[in-house]
Amino acid sequence: MADSASLLFNPHTYDPEHFDPETRRLLRATVDWFEARGKRRLIEDYRSRAWLGDFLDFAAREGLFATFLTPASAAGKDDQRWDTARIAALNEIFGFYGLDYWYAWQVTILGLGPVWQSDNAEARARAAELLAQGEVFAFGLSEKTHGADIYSTDMLLTPDGEGGFRASGSKYYIGNGNAAGLVSVFGRRTDVEGPDGYVFFAADSRHEAYQLVKNVVDSSKYVSEFRLADYPVAPADILHTGRAAFDAALNTVNVGKFNLCTASIGICEHAMYEAVTHASNRILYGRPVTAFPHVRRELTDAYVRLVGMKLFSDRAVDYFRSAGPDDRRYLLFNPMTKMKVTTEGEKVIDLMWDVIAAKGFEKDNYFAQAAVEIRGLPKLEGTVHVNLALILKFMHNHLLNPVDHPAVPTRLDAADDAFLFQQGPARGLGSVRFHDWRTAFDAYTEVPNVARFREQADALCTFVETAAPGEEQSRDLDLLLAVGQLFALVVHGQLILEQARLTGLDEELLDELFAVLVRDFSAHAVELHGKDSATEDQQNWALGAVRRPVVDAARSTRIWERVEALSGAYEMGQ
Repeated sequence: MADSASLLFNPHTYDPEHFDPETRRLLRATVDWFEARGKRRLIEDYRSRAWLGDFLDFAAREGLFATFLTPASAAGKDDQRWDTARIAALNEIFGFYGLDYWYAWQVTILGLGPVWQSDNAEARARAAELLAQGEVFAFGLSEKTHGADIYSTDMLLTPDGEGGFRASGSKYYIGNGNAAGLVSVFGRRTDVEGPDGYVFFAADSRHEAYQLVKNVVDSSKYVSEFRLADYPVAPADILHTGRAAFDAALNTVNVGKFNLCTASIGICEHAMYEAVTHASNRILYGRPVTAFPHVRRELTDAYVRLVGMKLFSDRAVDYFRSAGPDDRRYLLFNPMTKMKVTTEGEKVIDLMWDVIAAKGFEKDNYFAQAAVEIRGLPKLEGTVHVNLALILKFMHNHLLNPVDHPAVPTRLDAADDAFLFQQGPARGLGSVRFHDWRTAFDAYTEVPNVARFREQADALCTFVETAAPGEEQSRDLDLLLAVGQLFALVVHGQLILEQARLTGLDEELLDELFAVLVRDFSAHAVELHGKDSATEDQQNWALGAVRRPVVDAARSTRIWERVEALSGAYEMGQ
């Protein structure tokens, strides 16, 4: 049975022995670099909005980004590959120490997406060389007027008569736009109408026709607005044209935005050490704060939610790494990580903040920055609503039309995830098929709250078959989003159970976690009941799906003891 601390990232004891030697060395070197800087410097840089130059210098010296972000097809060294498992591990470390560091890395991943999907060998070689030099990258998609609505881009490319273009227009909310050696920019030709006119091209932020306007946020993160003024785009700069450019944009998001979940986990882990340590040593009315029943419940709920986040995200990695043209299940688990895991992170922080109260505002704690940064992750990719709407596209097939798929193993092997840059057309989501979700639940029928949640999941299948929104209701996004939350919980529970089985997670902890999920499902069912357009059948179904978790005071006490053991388990040195 794993103890509470072993389930969380702890810099003092961290040794990723499941990875190859060079990956272990780089992950540990990254942890040691942050620990050597210390908490005071970490917080001061965050509050003074200092640019991350020394961090990027460290990453360049170690070849960190080049090793982790150069796919085997462009590699110049044996250890270079695109390995989602170790990328996820580094996300968690960056999140643990600060979202600004993660963001510089994350938008580099996005900037590389269109390049690694491109057939332009010259551009790929240039990107590999820039990575080797320690450069960062940027993803020039969003615009101030249109946001990420790429159908409406105002970045215009005018043919120059020599096979190239002159690009003019602006981009907004573009990370690393102040320093990127290569910016992947999305635009459209002025001489071609419709999807055939789309173009993805590579730009250099140091070019005189590249005009940096400002950082649009008050942060160390440089989230830029930039303008191109008659920027020369040579044939060697063109990454994609036509429909392929559109597909490259969406497929890049599939690869890059997956990283939000593990960053959220890292933030919550650091904050949890601080919160439990503070609460355990704070005396009120002659007793430790942790003696109060509501405090124990809130910290226990926060802990099991965090464990659930980790289990789901780790299992989702396996599906990404095992994906192929005939297995696109990752396309559901991706918006799940972007929406469900990150909103769970918000709940974890809120639960802990309710306990530590004013301490969560103090400038000498990591928690104050965690409480701000955790909010951004669910909102960095189209908001929760966009991802819930995307998740709904998979609901019918996932719940009701399973097919046989080969079992997906744990994927911690040192392999290159080449398919992620060969995803093909970004369409056909409604045709993606899944293995039977019930199998994961069948393995835990003896766990009381897993069985209770299974009742609710089965009820959702009945809802889809007998009371699903009709044609008119299908235009009521407010009602559909409530249904999406219910479906997301079933998928969340499924992958948690799969990972629990693969890792041997003890059933008591799983029972406590599913008690929380039962409450969550009931709350969303009540929300659906109250929607303006809910039919009488839907209202009746919603109330009928409400369940009370199976209460076991002795179990909850034992899980609390694991949480309490986190007190003093980690504190960052000054």
